[in-house]
Amino acid sequence: MRSFCTVLLVLLFLCGAVLTGSRAESSSLNGDYVEVRTASVFAGACHYNGELTTAGREALIAWNVNSGVWDGVDLAGLRAMAVVSSGANLGDPKAARRSELIVDESATYAQTIALSKALKSRYEAALGEVIVIRNAPVNFKHEGTVYSVSSPAVASIEAEAMPDDLCCTMPQLVWYEPFVPLLQRRVGYTGKAFYAGGAAGDPWQRTGENSAFYGSFSF
Repeated sequence: MRSFCTVLLVLLFLCGAVLTGSRAESSSLNGDYVEVRTASVFAGACHYNGELTTAGREALIAWNVNSGVWDGVDLAGLRAMAVVSSGANLGDPKAARRSELIVDESATYAQTIALSKALKSRYEAALGEVIVIRNAPVNFKHEGTVYSVSSPAVASIEAEAMPDDLCCTMPQLVWYEPFVPLLQRRVGYTGKAFYAGGAAGDPWQRTGENSAFYGSFSF
């Protein structure tokens, strides 16, 4: 009897380990990513220093999930934006942040919860305190090296690759790191980005500067 109980406990432990491992392996996402800040991420030293203490306190972050599952929920095809703000330049790792997270309205309740949990757990440092999570339209277009992301009447990003990939030939002029670890990270030129204002802070708009990062995310 004792031997049988021991075998049963071992089998239960092994089954639990398999299920846990299987759950962990299935909780992963990948897709396209773009961010825009209110400060240039590629610039001369004087320009960078001039903005360091007076700008760069806001950012827009966007994800387009190509494939993946989190907590057993399929999230393929979902899109999300985050509006991040702080009282200091976001390049400061100690800067207290707060954010508004927008998940595309096509997401079900379960998908909204799962995607929010995934982003908050993986990118807590980047997002800071998430004060609002809501559903609204989020459009994400990625064609070649051109990104167009928007949540109509709330926020938008228009960004594209820099000419001749200058961020790669002149890496000493790249002053920040993306909020999210990226595969094939590139610096982008921001044609226009804006936030209409709301839970995450006051309205802002930026045009015509090298203030974007883009690439692929995976976790």
